Amino acid sequence: MKRGKVYFIGAGPGDPELITVKGKKIIQKADLVLYTGSLVPKDVVLTAKKGARVVDSSSMTLDEIHNTMMETINNGGIVARVHTGDPSIYGTLNEQIRLLEKEGVPYEIIPGVTAAFALAAEAKISLTIPEVTQTVIFARISGKTYVPDRERLKELSSHKASLAIYLSASNPSLVKKELIEGGYPEDTLVIIGYRVGWPDQKILKCELKDMDEVIKEEGIKRQAVFLIIPKAGDTASKLYDPEFEHGFRKRKK
Repeated sequence: MKRGKVYFIGAGPGDPELITVKGKKIIQKADLVLYTGSLVPKDVVLTAKKGARVVDSSSMTLDEIHNTMMETINNGGIVARVHTGDPSIYGTLNEQIRLLEKEGVPYEIIPGVTAAFALAAEAKISLTIPEVTQTVIFARISGKTYVPDRERLKELSSHKASLAIYLSASNPSLVKKELIEGGYPEDTLVIIGYRVGWPDQKILKCELKDMDEVIKEEGIKRQAVFLIIPKAGDTASKLYDPEFEHGFRKRKK
């Protein structure tokens, strides 16, 4: 019997409409839909076909997840492994892939909207600012997963780039301390996104010096992303400047 295939699907940050068309189509035809219910809304997987097996993997170990997928794979079925946000950001993608490759199982990765981009959209800001920063750094503080010393926020702060900080809501005082010690001014803009894309989302703006107090007052302890945005001023891209010439437009005289 022909073996099946696994699709790792980025479901987006929470809003069921932020999943890609391709990801939604795979969920609709999959024989097994395996999703993390603590992070992925049930609405995302409600489009599964009649008769499909829909399983919440929140309480499962890696081996249990793999064995559940292999039951469907060995019967020639399609598995939709649904991840929150994008599978490539702070997920368990590598270890799942290693097990599949060991058994010669074909797989495909379908990207999704990560929380930092959804938060930037909700806050109506750009993460890149002409002549200020052209770099976005994804980072976190150490927790159960160790962060190398060279990647501590204090070290990354030397770049003065935009920062998207994940998995750090449990210790906002440390986040603030390291960013300020690394060189960000105390009045740097911080955008706090709690459960971005969910019905109970919160989007908060404050200065860096106040971020830990704001987070404490709001009772935010998990499922939050912080955007650290350098001061922009009035700079603008050269792309639409009449003095700027490129392959599709001559310089305006």
